Amino acid sequence: MPVTVTRVFDLLKYNLDKFPKEEFISGKINGEWKKYSTQKFSDTVDQLSKGLITIGIGKASKVAVMSPNRPEWNITDFAITQIGAYQVPLYPTLAELDIKFILTNAEVSVIFLADEALYQKVKPVCEQVNPAIKLYTFNQVEGAANWQELIDAGVATGDNIDLEPLRAAVTPDDILTLIYTSGTTGTPKGVMLTHNNLVQNFKSLSTIFPENVKTVLSFLPLSHIFERMITYLYLFTDGALYYAESMETIVADIQYVKPNAFSTVPRLLEKVYDKIMEKGKELTGIKRKIFFWSVALAEQYEQKNSWYYNLKLSIARKLVFKKWQQALGGEIIVIVSGGAALNPRLARIFWAAGMPVVEGYGLTETSPVITVNYFDNTMFGTVGPPIKGVEVKIAPDGEVLTRGHNVMKGYYQREDPTAETIDAEGWFHTGDIGEMLEGKFLKITDRKKEIFKTAGGKYVAPQTLENKYKESTVIEQIMVLGENRKFPMALIVPNFTALQAWAKFKGIPYTTNEEMIKDPHVLEKFEKEIEHGSIGFGKWEQVKRFALLANEWSIEGGEFTPKLSLKRKVILGKFKDLIEKVYKDAEDYKPVQK
Repeated sequence: MPVTVTRVFDLLKYNLDKFPKEEFISGKINGEWKKYSTQKFSDTVDQLSKGLITIGIGKASKVAVMSPNRPEWNITDFAITQIGAYQVPLYPTLAELDIKFILTNAEVSVIFLADEALYQKVKPVCEQVNPAIKLYTFNQVEGAANWQELIDAGVATGDNIDLEPLRAAVTPDDILTLIYTSGTTGTPKGVMLTHNNLVQNFKSLSTIFPENVKTVLSFLPLSHIFERMITYLYLFTDGALYYAESMETIVADIQYVKPNAFSTVPRLLEKVYDKIMEKGKELTGIKRKIFFWSVALAEQYEQKNSWYYNLKLSIARKLVFKKWQQALGGEIIVIVSGGAALNPRLARIFWAAGMPVVEGYGLTETSPVITVNYFDNTMFGTVGPPIKGVEVKIAPDGEVLTRGHNVMKGYYQREDPTAETIDAEGWFHTGDIGEMLEGKFLKITDRKKEIFKTAGGKYVAPQTLENKYKESTVIEQIMVLGENRKFPMALIVPNFTALQAWAKFKGIPYTTNEEMIKDPHVLEKFEKEIEHGSIGFGKWEQVKRFALLANEWSIEGGEFTPKLSLKRKVILGKFKDLIEKVYKDAEDYKPVQK
């Protein structure tokens, strides 16, 4: 009898039944690939479930996992949820204050930790919150209990624990996971997502996902719902999953795995594109002309093109884009992008290069996908049509509302915020501003809370401006601001690799990043880039002043959320004095640097 997937852990029996494989989920740790067959993986999950039961974990218990992507993350995920416990993912980069809040709010009783560094980070927090919290590490850590102890305990139970009744007691509407929103402001909220939320999400996407995707690479954090849901989708569609060791090893890992697919955020695609363009600028003669002719051609790509365009594109793919494909393993069928807006120009270029990027949209609270562009249903500049079973409408004030199987059960122990977010008719208020094009393609224009009003009463949508300015190869990161100010300004982190190449081309000696952002030639270059990026925007929207920063923003530095969204409030606080100086010196019309 075929296995029906109604709860997330049904994926394991489904896999064993439909497409068992020797390399099911694999991870690269310390340079070595650790591989699990479907059978070995499933057996380990069951053993760990039994081990958890021996220490008192059962239905509605809360078990946390803090680890980078590796097979053990998935094993614990399935082992926790198939006995009805709630899995609580913790980002390895979480601050102590957030860890303390989550452990207390969720009443976590067990935590799985990847290594010694995370063990040393979390242990003192647990001693403050609740010394009874049990800690288990994946790596061998002196003085710490290892997760293998639980697996061994599960093996020792033999047939004394029957998991089947425990699985049967879990319904599709039961909570699968509590995911605490990293957010850009305020106290974290525990999003309650059910088995049905996730199952319906990946089932809906499976109908539009290419059937020939067999090998996938993962590097976005599993602690975020986007990568976690995509992982379930891969397992539902016969994908063999490989985890890259780190972003430092990603090039070698891609060449080893040669993936048919991977999921990413736009910023990483931008970095890939920038590196390719830098290499293109180093070319000379006919090779350089062919390279930039191909890129210009790619920028004009549409879903349906003339035969003449397709003829030229076939030449460009053979001469130029084939090398781009090889840089990403040479076997790409699809790239999935989410988490932030993808520049339409970049999307066109990747599609033209033979590496289609499908862009989706959603939030943690919506499991996460609300809409997605896919192969025969794509409009560049939008996030696509709603997935099956999901409704979208635009409120009178422009806010995007959604309703369907994807909407969360609510915020854990937070009735007021839940009622504020999900109205009486079941519509979830996303906080995003958007519009529907051609009656079905959703276009997101900005975050409702991020739109600001200048002193002149004009509204400015910063994300739209930022995405345009980031088309410049010398702009790595940018934040547009100007609430209650006479005009918008921007904080800019240059792409220092591109800046070095530009300086070399111009014959300008390059010293240090700190010195170069003060150089008059560099300041003039950025003035021109901002002027060019401002074309097409209203005068009140255009950035009039900017400040260059010498250090990149990061998750660790607190400027980014784990999904690489700007923490605007944090950045405003960090650079308060610099921002004030820019506006104070505005009459001088000279950029200010830090």
